[in-house]
Amino acid sequence: MATPDILQRAPYRTEVQAGRTYSWCSCGKSAKQPFCDGSHKGTELTPVRYTAEKDGTVFFCGCKHSKKGPLCDGSHNRI
Repeated sequence: MATPDILQRAPYRTEVQAGRTYSWCSCGKSAKQPFCDGSHKGTELTPVRYTAEKDGTVFFCGCKHSKKGPLCDGSHNRI
């Protein structure tokens, strides 16, 4: 299994809009963090889709090791 690049050991605080779908970068190679720009091509990793249920702030994982998919679960504190 491919290992993602760790770009930062903190989440990306992001404002989202209800009903909008976001493509979270799971490989850590994107220049548009925390979102996918296609840089995963040629790897086993693919972006993870996240659809916001309501307008507001979410915290997308920056270390790419969250067990909650694209959202931070504090895994950056253990790596």
